[in-house]
Amino acid sequence: MKKVWINGTIYTMESEGDTVEAVLTEDGRIIACGSTEDLKKEADEIIDLQGAVMYPGFVDSHLHMIGVGLQLMRLDLSSVQSKEEMLYLLTIASQNIPEDSWLIAEGFNENQFLDPTIPTLQELDAIRQGPIAISRVCRHVYLGNTAALRAANLENYTDSDKGSVGRDEQGSLTGLVYEVAAEQLRDAQIQEGEQYVNELKKALNVAMDTMLSKGLTAGHTEDFTYYGPYQEPYRAYREVLAERQDFRCHLLMHYYVFEEMMEANLTFDEPFMERGAMKIFADGSFGGSTAALIEDYADQSGWKGTLIQTDEEMAKLFQLARKYDAPIAVHVIGDAAAEQVVTMMERYPAAEDVCDRLIHACLVNEDLLKRIAKLPVAVDVQPTFVTSDFPWVAERLGEARLPYAYAWKSLLEHGIPCAGSSDGPVERIDPLLGIEAAVTRKKDGVVYGVEQCISRFEAIQMYTRGGAEIIGKSHERGMIKEGFVADFSVFDRDLFKGTISEAQAVMTVVDGRIAYQQD
Repeated sequence: MKKVWINGTIYTMESEGDTVEAVLTEDGRIIACGSTEDLKKEADEIIDLQGAVMYPGFVDSHLHMIGVGLQLMRLDLSSVQSKEEMLYLLTIASQNIPEDSWLIAEGFNENQFLDPTIPTLQELDAIRQGPIAISRVCRHVYLGNTAALRAANLENYTDSDKGSVGRDEQGSLTGLVYEVAAEQLRDAQIQEGEQYVNELKKALNVAMDTMLSKGLTAGHTEDFTYYGPYQEPYRAYREVLAERQDFRCHLLMHYYVFEEMMEANLTFDEPFMERGAMKIFADGSFGGSTAALIEDYADQSGWKGTLIQTDEEMAKLFQLARKYDAPIAVHVIGDAAAEQVVTMMERYPAAEDVCDRLIHACLVNEDLLKRIAKLPVAVDVQPTFVTSDFPWVAERLGEARLPYAYAWKSLLEHGIPCAGSSDGPVERIDPLLGIEAAVTRKKDGVVYGVEQCISRFEAIQMYTRGGAEIIGKSHERGMIKEGFVADFSVFDRDLFKGTISEAQAVMTVVDGRIAYQQD
C-alpha cells in the first residue's frame, strides 16, 4: 500500500533548509518526494501531518536500553538533591521489598547535591538488613550496604588498577565500589530463568515505548554482559523485536562475550535487530575520577585516573575483532584513553568499509583530532553531559584543558562524523535535550565552552544522518530521500526555530508504519 505524507513541513536533512512538500512511501521505503498534487494521485492512503514538522527518523546512537527500562521500573534517584532526600526515598522504597530481595536504585549524582555528601554504609544498614545496591549516574561507581557487599564478595576485596572499594581513614568500608568492583556488585544482583527473561522483556518494552514517544526510531545499545549470560538478553531482544517490529535496535557486543557470540553464529533479525561492534572499555569517568588523563587531575595532584586495559590487553582485543572483520567501539573519556585507542586503531586498521567508533571522546587534544580525522572512525557524543557535568568537571580538568572538553565543534570541523546519543540511563533519553545542549551548551543560564557550540542543523544531523553514518547505513538512512527507509520523527513545531526542548513528538514512524501517535 502506497502512503503519501502531506500537509506539514518536511525537512530532508540532505542540506540545510532543504524541504519537500510531500513524501510517498511503500513497503517501508520512500519511493518519491515531490508535490502534494502529484503524489496524492499515486497514493492508496493519505497521512495528514496537520501542520506538524517531519524529519528523518531520530536515532539514539549510544545507550543501554534494558537499563533504561529497568530505571523506569525501579527507584530513580537521578533528580535527588541531598543525602537526606536519598535516604528518605530509599526508606520508603524498602517498605515494599521483601527482606531477602535486593533494593535496587538508580542514578544518584552527588555533584548536584547542595552538600555533596553521600550516605554512609552505616546509614544504609540502618534502612534494612537485606541488600541495597545503588548505581551512580556514571555507572562506573556503585554504593551498597553491608549485605550487598557481602553478597558480592567485596568485604575483603583487593584493590587494583582495574577496580577498588572505598575505605575511610580508619580503613573501614564506606559502601562505595569502583569500576570492576562495581561490576561485581552489579553482577551479584542478577537472576536467571524464565521469570528473569520476562523481566528483561518488560524492561525492553518500557524502553521502546518511551523512546518512540520521544521521537526516536532506533537505538544503538549494549546490554549483553550486565544481565546474566548473554543468551538471556539476546533472547529478550529477539522475542520482543520479532513481536513488535516497530523499533530498530543495533546491538553492540561487550568484549567479555564477543568471541563466544561470534562463534555461536547467532541470528540477528534485520532490519529491526542488527549485530553491532565489539564494545571495549578503555577508562572510567570524570565523575569517579577514573577517566585516564595525560596530565594530573587539576583537583588531585599526582592522580591521572586509570586505564582499564594495558596496551597488550587492548592489542589482543583489537586483533580478536579484526579476526572477524568486526568494527570496534571503545568507551574513552580521558585523553590518555583516547591516545591509547587511537594508537591501536592506527596499528590494527579496520577492514575496508568498516567504521570503528569512539564512544564519548570527552577530552581530545589537537594532535588526537588530527589523527582521528585520518581514520575510518565516527564518534558518538552525549551533548547532555555538558548540562550534567559542568561546572564541577572544570575543577577536575582545569582551565587549560577546557577548550578540548566535549569538543563537538572541533570534531565536526576536522571532518569526523558524529552521532548524537544519551548514554541512557546515565542521561535522559530525550533527543531534544541533546540537540538543545549541543546548540546552547547552557546550564542555569551559564554557557560552558561557547566556542564548541554547533548549529541547529549540525545538531539535528547528529541524530539523523550521524546515526546512520556511524553504522555504515548512510546510503539508506538518515535522510528523507528516494530509496531511503521510511523512518520519520514528527514534532509539533519547527526545531530550527524557538526553544528546542519545548517541542513534543506527535508521531513516530518506523518502516513506513506509525509506531507512536500522540493522543
